[in-house]
Parts: sequence; structure tokens; C-alpha cells
Amino acid sequence: MRSLSASLCIFAFVFGCICGVHHAQAQSWPNRTITFIVPFPPGGSTSIVARVVADKMSQLLGQSIVVDNRGGAGGTVGTKAAAKAEPDGYTLLVGYTGTLAIGPSLYKNVGCDPRKDFVPIGMIGANPGKVNFGSAGVGTVSHITGEYFARAAGIKLVHIPYKGTGPALSELLGGHIPMAFAPIPATHANVNAGLLRALAVTSTTRNALLGEVPTMIEAGLPSFDASLYYGLAAPSGTPRPMIERLNKALRAALASEEVKKQLALDGTEITPGSPEDYAAFIDRDERKWSELVKASGVEPE
Repeated sequence: MRSLSASLCIFAFVFGCICGVHHAQAQSWPNRTITFIVPFPPGGSTSIVARVVADKMSQLLGQSIVVDNRGGAGGTVGTKAAAKAEPDGYTLLVGYTGTLAIGPSLYKNVGCDPRKDFVPIGMIGANPGKVNFGSAGVGTVSHITGEYFARAAGIKLVHIPYKGTGPALSELLGGHIPMAFAPIPATHANVNAGLLRALAVTSTTRNALLGEVPTMIEAGLPSFDASLYYGLAAPSGTPRPMIERLNKALRAALASEEVKKQLALDGTEITPGSPEDYAAFIDRDERKWSELVKASGVEPE
């Protein structure tokens, strides 16, 4: 590292230029399409939440927002792509418990650090959801929750990973696997139609969409809590004025009756907040899930 005296003038000059560029960018932003990267295949809960929020934020910001599904490696492929995007406010990540809290502990070469390579914009909400069980893939929340359940219940389960929630549910509906852990937004319609049977929810309280379904705690597993959380983040280096405007638009979208109604229909409980609130939550959530990954016995890949 260069000495402070040797680099001080260069730093001051570059800093001034960057601030000027960022200010100009922030003043004109947004003037083209914004992309929300969802690090999972279409049809899963993250995509459902992303599209609802994107539609409303598009109206509020006056620019179109497209949802780009980039699945692979438990969400790490899309997350890495978002981290390496230009920090110009036009490429954002729809964060999720699996990618921001589990991935860093489960994968040896994630390719990015969720707490260093992203600037939190704000939380969106929580989704409080020898036998084979299906999941959305190795290292996803549904996988680790299954291992967590097996350990808590003292039973043996065999993990069957799929390439996303959609394929796992197709196999479950087809009778090819006996059970699966999956988010409520992607499953409640089939439960209500009588095609799937919900045994328990993994949050600490019952879900409004499945009021008759007990929690894991009520079913006999004390302190069991595996809620999923969604949020919006931008690549590190994105100008603060853009982050503040995005947070304002996100909170306005979440406060709108149409978004409240749509997310409620999918079982998502809205939990808006500041960028700092989301940053603190990511930190707590990562610590919690890293402990669960270690306890589950799942080896980092």
C-alpha cells in the first residue's frame, strides 16, 4: 500500500472528479431501462416478489424495469453478475436469504461478498415457509431448512436438489418425491386447490394465507424459525443519491395498496426500512444461517 503522503493529492483529485460525475449521473437518473437480477429460474417466490415490486417502482420512477432471471449454483451465479455490474443504478439485485445469508458459508468460491460488494437499498418482506425431500437446489434456503428440520426432529432425510422451486414443485405434484420445502408464494395456490398438503410453516407465527397450518414450533419443534427474506441491493459504489431515491421508490411501492394486496396474496409480509436497516439485517441473517449451515453438516462446495 502506498504511503498516505504519496497518494493524498491523487486521491483528492480523483475523488473530486468522481463526485462530479456521480452528481451528474444522479441528476439525470433514471433515463433508461433498469434491470432487476433475480438469481433463480422463473416461477419461484423471488421472481414473484420481484415482478410485483418492479411493476410499481417502474411507475414511480418513470422508467421501465425488467426482471432478468439468472439461475445457477443456488443463486450465486446471478448474485455474482449483479456484483460485477456497473454501479450506475441500472442493474440491481433482488436479494434473498439464500444468496445473501447462506451462500457465503456454503460455497468456497462465491465470487463476491454480499456485505462488501453490495449497497443495500431496502428490505421488501419476509415469507414466513429415510425420506426424500426436494429443494430448489444445493445451498438454497429450502435445502438448508430441510437439513435444519431433520436435525431438529432427529430424523434422516435424503436431499433431492432441483434447478429451482418450479421444477421441485413439478416433481412433488407429479408424486415423484414425497415432500419438499418451498416458499409460500410459489405453493399456496396448489395447497388451496387441494393438490398439495401443507404440513407446517417454518416461521414462528402462522401465515395469513394458510391460517389452519401450524408452525413448526406448534408441531413440536421448539424455537424453529426459517423465514425467508427479500430485499433490493445495488453494486458497491452506486452513488448515495441513487440509493436514497431507489429506497424512497421502494418504500412508496410497498406502501401502495396494489402491492400490499398482491404480496399478501403470495404470503409475503411487507417489512420496509432504510438502507442501513437492511444492511444490519443482512449481517445478522448471515451469522444465523452460517451457524445453521455448519450444524447441518452440509460441506462447502
